[in-house]
Amino acid sequence: MSVDVTKLPSGLTVVTDTMPHLETAALGVWAGVGGRDEEPNEHGISHLLEHMAFKGTTRRSSREIVEEIEAVGGDLNAGTSTETTAYYARVMKADVPLALDVLSDILTNPSFVPDELEREKSVIVQEIGAAQDTPDDVVFEHLNELCFPDQPMGRSLLGTAKTLKNFDRDMLRGYLATHYRGPDMVVAAAGAVDHKRVVEEAAQKFAGFDATPAPKPQAAMFGKGGSRVVHRDLEQAHLTLALEGVPQTDLSLFSLQVFTNTLGGGMSSRLFQEVREKRGLCYSIYTFHAPYTDTGFFGLYTGTDPGDAPEMMEVIVDVINDAVETLTEAEIARAKAQMKAGLLMALESCSSRAEQLARHVLAYGRPLTVEELVTRIDAVSVESTRNAAHALLSRSRPAVVALGSGRGLDTAVSFAEGLTKPKAKTLLH
Repeated sequence: MSVDVTKLPSGLTVVTDTMPHLETAALGVWAGVGGRDEEPNEHGISHLLEHMAFKGTTRRSSREIVEEIEAVGGDLNAGTSTETTAYYARVMKADVPLALDVLSDILTNPSFVPDELEREKSVIVQEIGAAQDTPDDVVFEHLNELCFPDQPMGRSLLGTAKTLKNFDRDMLRGYLATHYRGPDMVVAAAGAVDHKRVVEEAAQKFAGFDATPAPKPQAAMFGKGGSRVVHRDLEQAHLTLALEGVPQTDLSLFSLQVFTNTLGGGMSSRLFQEVREKRGLCYSIYTFHAPYTDTGFFGLYTGTDPGDAPEMMEVIVDVINDAVETLTEAEIARAKAQMKAGLLMALESCSSRAEQLARHVLAYGRPLTVEELVTRIDAVSVESTRNAAHALLSRSRPAVVALGSGRGLDTAVSFAEGLTKPKAKTLLH
């Protein structure tokens, strides 16, 4: 594999990984802008802008955009997250120039036709309704609000019917001009690509982007924790818990990720074994850690019978507190092996590789080598993992949300206070 990086005069970074054995390529444009960059009156505009990218340009209609790509057997997609928005394609190697032309066209020449805009706003209102009918989405929406109160990071990426109603083409153009700037954008490609050709195409097609950096979003402030019970007539009780994690560049990131994996990252994890295999309290339980630019989000999710919710939360707290003190060499080695396998497996997918390269450039300023990543994983020890776990439990009070019916939910969320008991805090010092 050969990774090459070029920074264009506009500040835009082009990064490629050539995989000569492949006949296809994945490529896209990643912009360092997402839900956390929105002002209150812009709530949902990042996601709407992503939707509108495929709704026509001054050169192509919405139908022509998809037909040109699908006519060569390729596909187009896009996605919005808290800190990034991505527009990407998968095509045969001969069609990389076409994909770059379409991707640049939707970002440099969007038409924002009023009729298309109104239709897409209606589509997103339907998407909001679908999310409200999905308990997993609802419970995490409440958890984000609790963790990041009165902040963009605590709001749903979809916006609301009210905020969507006020968006017009001028607001979209203004948001695009303000936040889509060369220094905050990456063109990434992996697979059957030639770096020099990708650079030449990108330099020509993305030359119009402003070379000054976009404004930075407000600093994230993790809330004071606490609990929330959302009553709904559901078959299951959906339980979530969160703690403040660490930023993308924090030195303890890999140790915390190992702790997360040993706790709830797979079928061999402590929570899965104790809660599902031994007690039969749930079908699904998992933990995760999402690092951001200036903070992190450690989360846990499970669903159980409402009558079992108190026992479930009590067991979760006990398992987490016990894991902090009793992590073993075998558990750490297993979690590290899983992380390395996941990393190396991702290299076999050009789509995963392109995304990884783009995210590295946005987070670190450069793509990290596989050797660097493996070295960081190998450096994790039992001691560093326990230290990361102690720090996690000491950094914030837990935020807990329960969604469902039954009187047991209030009892369940009250048990979560035991997660950051004084014992765990004092061990940090």
